[in-house]
Amino acid sequence: MSKKKIKINYIDFWPGFKKEDNFFSRILDKYYDVEISDNPDYVFCSCFSRKHFKYADCVKIFYTGENIIPDFNLYDYSMGFHYIDFEDRYLRLPHYALYDQCIKAAKEKHTHSDDYYLAKKKFCNYVISNPYAAPERDLMIDALEKYMPVDSGGRYRNNVGGPVADKIEFASHYRFSMAFENSAMSGYTTEKIFDGFAACTIPIYWGSDRIKEEFNPESFVSARDFENFDQVVARVKEIYENDDLYLKMMKAPIAPEGFQAHECLKEDYADAFLRNIFDQDIDKAKRRNMVYVGRDYQKKLKDANKVIEVLDVVKKPMHQFNKTKSQIASKFRKKK
Repeated sequence: MSKKKIKINYIDFWPGFKKEDNFFSRILDKYYDVEISDNPDYVFCSCFSRKHFKYADCVKIFYTGENIIPDFNLYDYSMGFHYIDFEDRYLRLPHYALYDQCIKAAKEKHTHSDDYYLAKKKFCNYVISNPYAAPERDLMIDALEKYMPVDSGGRYRNNVGGPVADKIEFASHYRFSMAFENSAMSGYTTEKIFDGFAACTIPIYWGSDRIKEEFNPESFVSARDFENFDQVVARVKEIYENDDLYLKMMKAPIAPEGFQAHECLKEDYADAFLRNIFDQDIDKAKRRNMVYVGRDYQKKLKDANKVIEVLDVVKKPMHQFNKTKSQIASKFRKKK
């Protein structure tokens, strides 16, 4: 039987996003004859620009890997971090579920020999490039470094001679990995804790207050369990200096049955949600209110976006001018 043909596009995704090969395309290719089209019937959207306003008549499917709540007035369907129950319009899809290349390593974290784990002699690492985050991250780093130096392999606070090429390989030589979210909100669980598992380390996690519903609390240190970061350090020190305790945590599976990540990491986890959208006739798949107040709401935001786009164009040369002026001033100061 021939597959149903669907015309889709991807809009507002992050730089480097591959339209032909991604988490969603690999699912859709199993069931449909997919065409990436400039005149699509369905549009996958994210939050890195606002071009989706140009596709008003399409079925819009929003995905975010950032800590923002989907606007169901703008999108027919959404996938994100938050715990939302909204008929067939929403699927909770944490960002770590998209990390196909790391899933196997993370799931097998607890299956290695004692010698493999004990060969890890380095203390703790983190790989961070974004300097903008909640202050808890720096407070935790500073608290840990009172006990023992912590290695930074990212661009932020780098102390290993420059950014590392492979964060998982880099982290794999350590017993602990810092896994602090940029911000904290219930359900906002990114790849950070997952990277720590994939590298066969014990993540030190801060972020979602529901993290222990997702992952086995015997496999990581949750900073929220303690009154302050000095107490977190005391717990980390206890594990680091006690091989039996360290091995017990390393041999704890990250998400046995009963934990939410157990479901999210299944290969077909998002299939039913997406098939429900694409198996319907296009008109029946639409969920947004496109009349009266719903229509006006979308139009107002579209008009506001046009103003923002003009301001963005104006700001770019001014930003470049200020940057160049700053560089010239810096060189002049050095010469003096």
